[in-house]
Amino acid sequence: MPPTLILVRHAQARHNAEKDFSIPDPDLTEEGHGQCVDLRKSLIENPLAQQAENIVVSPLRRTIQTALRSVDWLIEKGVKIEADADWQENSDKQCDTGSSIDKLIEEFPMVDFSKVDPVFPDKTSPAGSRYHFTKPALLARAQAALKKLCERPEKVIVVVSHSAFLRLAVSGYWYFNADYRIFDFAPMNNSGDLYRLEQHESTREKGGGLGRSWIDPIVLGSELPEEDPDANESGNGNGRGY
Repeated sequence: MPPTLILVRHAQARHNAEKDFSIPDPDLTEEGHGQCVDLRKSLIENPLAQQAENIVVSPLRRTIQTALRSVDWLIEKGVKIEADADWQENSDKQCDTGSSIDKLIEEFPMVDFSKVDPVFPDKTSPAGSRYHFTKPALLARAQAALKKLCERPEKVIVVVSHSAFLRLAVSGYWYFNADYRIFDFAPMNNSGDLYRLEQHESTREKGGGLGRSWIDPIVLGSELPEEDPDANESGNGNGRGY
């Protein structure tokens, strides 16, 4: 049976607070660290989170830091934490482009980076086309990410990722900083079916596990460009996320 997924958005990072999307791979803010305390408490009290057997993180500093501060109690029990580039945010802005793997390995030795795509953190070259900011690339990346998890043997997996990717490519729901939602995989009738998620009522009705996120669903792929927009475009719209 496919695993249950606990999808978490990272806590507040510097680019969120300062509205400065040119900050490279930003750290969590002091408020973000405080949000992790609330997230940690909520997850500890959640029976499904207690059953988590694997943790997957986007290989950016803010997602890794959120995981280490909110599910450290799982790591202490021996649950493995793995980085997967497929869970990166949508845009190729500096705030959404990761640091080098060598730097991350040095800073976060408790995280397994061994399976991260060697092209990471490239999101703009032909070699990095899997991570381009286009609707086809993002939806395909989301399907690839879900396929890998669907085939895993664990019963419950925690994923720490990003707002726009989770909302527009993966699940179709809003995520505010350090909030989470719980999903099961929808039944697949044919081999060519898309991987779809069905949200647990407990997080759907109250707007996330902490109740901080908007309730209204979003159409997958909406706001995403068919072609990569001008790289110099500014702002927080058009599905970029941050």
